[in-house]
Amino acid sequence: MKPYSTPSNRRRRGTRSAFTLIELLLVLVILGILAAIVVPKFSGRTEQARVTAARSQIATFSTALDAFEIDNGFYPKGKNGLNDLVQQPRDAQNWKGPYMKNEIPLDPWGQAYIYDFPGKRNANSYDLLSMGPDGRLGGEDDITNWNQANERQ
Repeated sequence: MKPYSTPSNRRRRGTRSAFTLIELLLVLVILGILAAIVVPKFSGRTEQARVTAARSQIATFSTALDAFEIDNGFYPKGKNGLNDLVQQPRDAQNWKGPYMKNEIPLDPWGQAYIYDFPGKRNANSYDLLSMGPDGRLGGEDDITNWNQANERQ
């Protein structure tokens, strides 16, 4: 038995409600324009956030290194001195660490921080730096614990 059929029922069945190809293309073009405007604004922020994170981490290292120096009377020696903040070195009798909660982190670009004591730039202290976004030592993108602007003048 067929359902009761009226002209209005036939019209409803015959017309379908759907998006046309032009409407779909228009939506895709609008989304593309919005992405072209928004993505560059956020991509610059990502790099800026990494630089800020590296500066913050260097400040954290500086605090831990100063605490180490107060307890022991000297800063950790050598290029691997940052590890002395986590594991007690043999020559540190008054070590009260660990001075860092976890392992020594890499910089935001996945490279190891460079620590040097005694420092070449900070003669009575230490040099600490991240090679920055380019991953190469030297250059204006390095993030350091000394004022690089004074060296360029």
